[in-house]
Amino acid sequence: MPDLLIELFSEEIPARMQKRAGEDLQKLVTNGLVEAGLTYASAAAFSTPRRLTLTVEGLLAQSPTTREERKGPKADAPEKAIEGFLRGAGLTRDQVQERETPKGNVLFAVIEKPGRPAAEIIAEVLEATVRHFPWPKSMRWGSSALKWVRPLQSILCILSDEAGHAVVPVDIDGITSGDTTRGHRFMAPAQMSVTSFADYEAKLARAHVVLDPGARAETIWNDATNMAFASGLEVVEDAGLLAEVAGLVEWPVVLMGKIGDDFLDLPPEVLQTSMKEHQKFFSVRNPKTGRIERFITVANCETADNGATILAGNEKVLSARLADAKFFWENDLRVAKDDMSVWTQALENVTFHNKLGSQADRIERIAALARELAPVVGADPDIAEEAARLAKADLSSEMVYEFPELQGLMGRYYITAAGKDDAIAAGAQEHYSPLGPSDDVPTAPVSVAVALADKLDTLTGFWAIDEKPTGSKDPFALRRAALGVIRLVLENEISHTLFSSLNSGVMSHLDQKIEIEGQIRAEKRANAIRILDLHPSMERTLARMLKTSGEKKAVEHLESIKFIWDEEAGEEVLVDAVSEEPLFPPAETLEEDDLLAFFHDRLKVYLRDQGIRHDIIDACIAMPNNDDLTLLVKRAKALSETLKTDDGENLIQGFKRANNILSQAEEADGVEYSYGADPKFAQDPAETALFTALDQAEAQITPAMAAQDFTTAMSAMAALRTPIDAFFDAVQINTDNQTVRRNRLNLLSRIRTLCLSVADLTKLDG
Repeated sequence: MPDLLIELFSEEIPARMQKRAGEDLQKLVTNGLVEAGLTYASAAAFSTPRRLTLTVEGLLAQSPTTREERKGPKADAPEKAIEGFLRGAGLTRDQVQERETPKGNVLFAVIEKPGRPAAEIIAEVLEATVRHFPWPKSMRWGSSALKWVRPLQSILCILSDEAGHAVVPVDIDGITSGDTTRGHRFMAPAQMSVTSFADYEAKLARAHVVLDPGARAETIWNDATNMAFASGLEVVEDAGLLAEVAGLVEWPVVLMGKIGDDFLDLPPEVLQTSMKEHQKFFSVRNPKTGRIERFITVANCETADNGATILAGNEKVLSARLADAKFFWENDLRVAKDDMSVWTQALENVTFHNKLGSQADRIERIAALARELAPVVGADPDIAEEAARLAKADLSSEMVYEFPELQGLMGRYYITAAGKDDAIAAGAQEHYSPLGPSDDVPTAPVSVAVALADKLDTLTGFWAIDEKPTGSKDPFALRRAALGVIRLVLENEISHTLFSSLNSGVMSHLDQKIEIEGQIRAEKRANAIRILDLHPSMERTLARMLKTSGEKKAVEHLESIKFIWDEEAGEEVLVDAVSEEPLFPPAETLEEDDLLAFFHDRLKVYLRDQGIRHDIIDACIAMPNNDDLTLLVKRAKALSETLKTDDGENLIQGFKRANNILSQAEEADGVEYSYGADPKFAQDPAETALFTALDQAEAQITPAMAAQDFTTAMSAMAALRTPIDAFFDAVQINTDNQTVRRNRLNLLSRIRTLCLSVADLTKLDG
C-alpha cells in the first residue's frame, strides 16, 4: 500500500490561520479519497509559516470495483418511465434485466464501476481542495483566477512505496506538482527532492525547518525557560502567545533582551500587554519582586553575532513603545490622584447603546442597584455604591484607550493611587468577572455587589429594548452575563430572590426613558412600579412602545391603565381605564420568554455540566421561590441524589402510580379528593402502615422544608417507598365499598400533596 505526501508551499501564512488550515487540508483530502473508494490507515497534517503538509499512510493503490443493483419500473410501464430509469442508470434497454416478481415483471439495472488508480483520484481531490479551500481571507495574484491565503508557489504531491516514489500529476492554473520543496527562506533556500515523508521531514530538519508546530512550541518554551532560569528569572506563561509565535518561525531561535531601567516601575500587566500586543515578546519576571525585568523574543534564523543585532533592534523599538506606555501611566496617575470625577464626567459623552443611554447613565443605574444588593451580599451600601461609580472610570484613561484589555485592572491601580478603600479598588478590577466558565468568581462582598449590578443592568437593559439572544446569535453576550450572575450567586451561596433585582433594573431603564422632565407625577410612578411588580411582562409592552412610538406614547399608555378587583379571581387585575378589559391573560398563560425564564435556561446548561438532568431542574423550577437560584439548586441537587438511590427511583414510580389513579378518579367522578383520609376506615394492615408512615414523613418533611434542608426532606420522602409499595400490593383502590374507595383516594391525595411539597415530581421523565 503506497503512502501519500502533499505539500502546498506559499508565501507566509498568518499564524492564526495555520492550525485550522492544517485540519481543513486533512479533512478535505481524506474525505474526498474515502468518498472515491480509497481508504487509508492513518493521516497527519503539519503547518509552518510557508507550507501546509499532509501525509497519508496505507492508502489503497486503486479504488475497488463496485457493483450496484437498482430496481426500476415494471416491464410494461409507460415508455417515458422506462426511459427515465435507463437515463439515470446510464444503460440501454438491452443492458437491463427483466425479472419476475409477485407484482409482475420488473426491470433491474446492474451497474458496475471499475476501480480507478489512486493517482487519478488524488489529482482530482487535491485540485478540488485547493480551489475550494476555506481560508478566512484569500487573495488572487498575477493573471490567475486561483485564490489562496498568500501566493501559492509550488505543489509537492508524491506516492511512495517499497519500489520507490512517483509524482502525482496535478496542474492548477499553471502550478504543476513535483517532488521538490525548499528549506528555510534564508538559511537553506535551495530546492531539494524528496522520496517519502520520512525523507521529507529529515531533509527539512537539515534545511533548518521544524515541520511540527508542537515541536517548535516545545523548543521555544524549553529554551526560554532555561535561559530565564539561568538568570534567576521565570517566563510568564502565555499559551496563546506561544502558539502564535510558533506559527511565525520555521527555525526558532530564542533570545533574551533587557527592558530599560526607566520602565521597570510600570505595572507588570502594562509591560506584559505592551510587549505581547506590539512585539510578540514573552515577559520575564523576577520571582522575588514580581517585576517584569526582561523579555524573550524568538528569531527565525541564526546569525553570526548570535542575535546581538536582532536584540539591539528589538530593544530600541520596545523602548519607544514603553515610552508611550509610561507617558500614559504618568498622565493617568496625575488625574487619578487629583480628581477621578473628570473621567466619570467624560463618560457622559460615551454612548453605551443608543437606546440605553451613555456610559454615565449606566453607571448611575449600576450604582443604585449595587447599593440595593449590598446588604444581600454582606457589603457596606455606601462603599458598594462608590465602588460602582468608580468601577468604569478607567474607560476614560489614556492607558485603557491604548490597551482596552486592561480595563478594570488599571482601575484598581488608579483607585488605589487616589487613596480609596482597597475594597473599592478591588471592585473595579473584579466587577467584570466572571468572563467565562473557567474565570474566577469574585468573593469579596463589594466586588460581588458591583459585579452582580453590572450584569443585571446589562440583562434588564437589553431585555427592555427587546434585544434578546436569538438562536446562535448573541451580539451583546447576554448568555455570558446570565451565566456570570448564576455563578456569582451560587458560588457565593447568596440566597436572594432574583426577581426583585430584575424589576429594579427594569425600573431603572424605564425611569431613564419615561420620566421626562416631571411629566409623570409621583402617583403615576408608583402605579408604574405596582404594574411592573405584578405584571413583569409589562416591560415588553413598554419596550416595544418606546422602540416604535416613542416616550410620549409610553407615558400615555401608563396613564390609560388601572387596577380593579376581580371577584372571581380574588385579586386585583390590570385593565384598560376606559373599557375595563383585562390587559393580561392569567399568569399561567403569560409568555415564557421573560428574563427569569432565560436565567432558568442558562441554569439548566450550567447544572447539566454538573450531571443534573434537565427534568430534575424543571421539577424544582415549578416550585415557589424559583427566582432564588441558590435555593433552587440545593433542591435540585438533593432530588438528583435521591433519584440515584433505588428507594428514590421506586418512590417516583409509586408517586406516579398514585397520581395517575387519583387523576383518573377525579376526572371520572368530577370531584377533587384532597382531604378527609381517615385511618379508622383502613381495612388492611398495609393501609394502616401507610397512614403511620405518612404521619412520620410529614413530621420530618415540614420542618426540613421550612429550614431549606432539602436533603433531609428528600430522604424522608424516599423512606415512603416501602409502605407505598406494600399498600398497592395489598389493597384495591376502586373497591365496591364507596366509603373505603373515597378514603383510599384521599390517602392517595395525601401522598401526592406530600411528595409535591418537595418538588413537582410530575415534571420528571419516565
